[in-house]
This record gives sequence, structure tokens and C-alpha cells, in this order.
Amino acid sequence: MNMNQLKLIAAAVSLLLFTTAVQAQQVQVIKLPELQKRLSRPTDTTYVVNFWATWCGPCVKELPHFDKLTTTYKNQKVKVLLVSMDYVSQLDKKVKPFIVKNALKSDVVLLNETDPNTYLTTIDPKWTGSLPFTLLLNNARHKRITFEQEFTAEELQKQLQAFMR
Repeated sequence: MNMNQLKLIAAAVSLLLFTTAVQAQQVQVIKLPELQKRLSRPTDTTYVVNFWATWCGPCVKELPHFDKLTTTYKNQKVKVLLVSMDYVSQLDKKVKPFIVKNALKSDVVLLNETDPNTYLTTIDPKWTGSLPFTLLLNNARHKRITFEQEFTAEELQKQLQAFMR
């Protein structure tokens, strides 16, 4: 290989890495009605919805376990949705860099609601507002369960397997 070919390959690799990072940064900012619409689809897909924030230590600790589900269950009817509870003003400063740094593969949205009274009871009447908060949902089977706790990888896998039975 000559020097021009090596430069061309290096440029292609750099472009590929940059494109992957840019794609990973796609975070849709949504309001509660849009989240409700996503979560009320009449489908037999099991949704694993994790409410988290970049400033929440337990959330950051458990997030890789949720993201791994995206890969583990990619050929099954399981969908992971990571709902950031950060303020919209933190989207470019904290949320997107966090997603790139951690190479998250799951869908990430940012819930643009600043008043917990507008969303807590709508999402779950028992939710006190603490994070992390997880919702397992399958509308076709009329199943729904919530957890206001941090998960280990094993606990999350166990809960999801039990839910899917």
C-alpha cells in the first residue's frame, strides 16, 4: 500500500467513527403526550423503560445493564427506551456527550417536563419521583410492573425473564 491509500483508509475510518458518534447523539426531546403515545401502542412487544439522569449516580451505574438488553434481545420483541430526566438545557452539554462516551445503543429520549406533578402520576400513581425508575410493559398481554430502585445486571435480567413468562 502506498501513502495515499493509507491516508484514504484513515480518512474513511475517521469518517465512519464520526458518523457513528453523531448517530449515537440522536436524542429526541419529547413531552408527556408523546411518551404516553409511545407507551400505549397496542403491540405484543415488551418495553423496558428506564427513567434516568446524568446526575443520578445509581442511574449511571445501572444504565449499561439496560443498554445490554438492546443487544441481548435484538431478535426478540423487546424494546429498551431510556428516558432522560435531565433538563433540556443539559441536552448538548451533558446528555449527548454521556451517550457518546458510553456508546449507548438503546433509544434515548429526553422528557421535557419540568413539573413532576404533570408526569409522575400519569406514568405511575405509585412513583414518588426518585430515580432510577423502571417500567416493564406489554400492552397486548395487559402486563405492567414498575420498580423504584437500582438494578444489578442479574436482577434486571431476572425481572425481565419473569415478566416475559
